[in-house]
Amino acid sequence: MSKKKSGVQNVHAPTEAILESISDGVFTVDRQWRITSFNRAAEAITGVPRQEAVGQRCADVFRSSMCGADCALQQTLKTGKPIIGKSAYIIDSEGNRIPISISTAVLRDIQGRVVGGAETFRDLSEVEVLRRELAGKFQVGDLTSRSPLMQRLFEVLPAVAASPSTVLILGETGTGKERVAQTIHSLSPRNHGSFIAVNCGALPDTLLESELFGYKAGAFTGANKDKPGRFALAKGGTLFLDEISEISPALQVRLLRVLQERTYEPLGATRSETADVRVIAATNQDLSELMRRGRFREDLYYRVNVVRLELPPLRRRKEDIPLLVEQFITRFNRLQQKAVKGIAAEALSILMAYDWPGNIRELENTVERAFILCGDGPIDIPHLPGELTAHGSPAGTDTDIRSAHDILDAQAIRAALERNAFNRLAAARELRIHKTTLYRKIKKLGIHLPEQNGRNRGKTQQ
Repeated sequence: MSKKKSGVQNVHAPTEAILESISDGVFTVDRQWRITSFNRAAEAITGVPRQEAVGQRCADVFRSSMCGADCALQQTLKTGKPIIGKSAYIIDSEGNRIPISISTAVLRDIQGRVVGGAETFRDLSEVEVLRRELAGKFQVGDLTSRSPLMQRLFEVLPAVAASPSTVLILGETGTGKERVAQTIHSLSPRNHGSFIAVNCGALPDTLLESELFGYKAGAFTGANKDKPGRFALAKGGTLFLDEISEISPALQVRLLRVLQERTYEPLGATRSETADVRVIAATNQDLSELMRRGRFREDLYYRVNVVRLELPPLRRRKEDIPLLVEQFITRFNRLQQKAVKGIAAEALSILMAYDWPGNIRELENTVERAFILCGDGPIDIPHLPGELTAHGSPAGTDTDIRSAHDILDAQAIRAALERNAFNRLAAARELRIHKTTLYRKIKKLGIHLPEQNGRNRGKTQQ
């Protein structure tokens, strides 16, 4: 009898030693959901001592996002199928939210009867921090981009936002000029005030004047009471003047006075009011050319052109297309309560090969249309509009697909080089390719490298 007991101990001792040595948390429960074992890593991750956890209901210990109806372990015990790598979070003993990845299994006795369940969970806190750090390199406010052209814009945006100067944003229609203006406002000391936008090209001149400056009761027929203009509504905040090139010469004079003297007069008013606003203007036209042709006042041009930001068209930042598509799908899933699962590689290749004359706005409309048609599966070629697929079928778009792959390769290589301070050997190791392969790809893809690398900052890159 003692010999048999000794044999059992010898079997369990190595198992317990293994469970105590691994970095993943492991616990088991009986059929009443009470914890029967709790390893060292589980103690460390949750902050709950083993003696306090054992005997407690698992929901009382973990307080997870998946406790209750969404319990992964409950699903496993019900179906008999394990769950691998499902994301969730727990609340530790100090009230901190800890992201975890969990896997579950059924526990059976030697007769095969279900006696409980086992769950392993991995602390993803460091992974989440790294993910946020990497995202931070490509994000400023609500703007996200991996394009080197946009990265240069991101570098100056915080300083631009902190200044009180008037900003002029240039870019084609649909490049996101208003989104940039909103980001400047959100990062600025005026973010407690309102962000008011007005499209100067959408209103006739007489109506635009009253919209900007407001009017007093009796200023004209039908003006029965005072109406504040956009300058008044944006007091303490930011006024965004989109398509400023469409303002008439007469109204340009009034706007110039506001920018110079920081005062304005509502229609029908007898005294001036202070314009406590920051003005951000935008246009898709060449203001300097309009100025030379006499359609835009020179003095107003120099007044609005204090800080100039130029947004590249989407055809010059195609490496952002996968990122933008992912963002649009996430947003539409949330708004429409659907579960579209990404986009097929062939469909993405077609999006990457298209030049997008309507820029980000056209891409968003294309994704929304495809989103409606594709149901719950991934967006695929049949869901794309004819003007895109007419450029070629999957069998006939080898060149376009190679071009898309080249863009994605360049994006991955640039990111790896940046993470490794442009040490090409370290970047090659991270990408799991030979260093000569990396050199060849850098040359082929035309990737620009700084004069100094991370391995030897005193030498010029070869």
